[in-house]
Amino acid sequence: MADAPKDLARIETADVVKAYRVRKGKKFQIADCNPADTFGLDIEKDDAKQMLALGVKRLRNLQERLYAEGRWSVLIVLQAMDAAGKDSAIEHVMSGINPQGCDVTAFKAPSAAELRHDFLWRAAINLPERGRIGIFNRSYYEEALVVRVHPEILAGQNLPPRLVTDHIWEERFESITAFEQHLARNGTVILKFFLHVSKEEQKRRFLERIDEPDKRWKFSAGDIVERGHWDAYMAAYEDMIRHTATKAAPWHVVPADNKWFTRLVIAATVVDRLERLDPEFPPVDDKALKEMEDLRKKLVAEKA
Repeated sequence: MADAPKDLARIETADVVKAYRVRKGKKFQIADCNPADTFGLDIEKDDAKQMLALGVKRLRNLQERLYAEGRWSVLIVLQAMDAAGKDSAIEHVMSGINPQGCDVTAFKAPSAAELRHDFLWRAAINLPERGRIGIFNRSYYEEALVVRVHPEILAGQNLPPRLVTDHIWEERFESITAFEQHLARNGTVILKFFLHVSKEEQKRRFLERIDEPDKRWKFSAGDIVERGHWDAYMAAYEDMIRHTATKAAPWHVVPADNKWFTRLVIAATVVDRLERLDPEFPPVDDKALKEMEDLRKKLVAEKA
């Protein structure tokens, strides 16, 4: 991952995106990533809000063109430990776009019906259509994270026993990368984000949820249980990124100790990718233009 420049005047969106993108994960180490990093930015909250607003405005225009063209789809995958800011990132980054062109799917524990299918099935049926942006709040990657940390979940998935081998995680990584390659070859742009929050910042946010009445509804005792498996989760995330960061579907390891910066990086990444995609409004042929002009004349000539 690239070192962050300190000269703020020279910072470009593409530089920010590149700094946190992982295309080839074989040598990835989570210890090399600083959850408190801000790419050298030292700004006030109001300035951060203004920067995000500009990014959201650009995203709104690009999303309208994506929707109108109807050829590409965008899948945004958000993975993180509890309290890393996934929900607030969705709220703030996607706040300005047309809800008709965006869908959010939150993946909880699989239902009985979902368990009767392969682990990618429930993701496949929720993929975004052409022209739309789909956001997975957690995703099929849970099958190589929480299931790996809690083997008892795997035992309840009704897999044939002879298929549950010591190689099951590598096999799931292979299935995932093949699935993502297939999507990419069929017009789905995949943007994957791991919101990397520190254990200390997670503790602060949990305490905030307990202490502040208007945030208590967010608190779950189960989150504290999962916190007890922190090291196992970090190892699982590292192995996951090493095996599934590809050119077609790179990971973006986003520092998450400062929510304002997390949102800026996500917005910048989505905008950067859509700008490179450069969707266009469908052209109107001469016959349609003439028909429009005739109808325009009729509308202008109408009497109130």
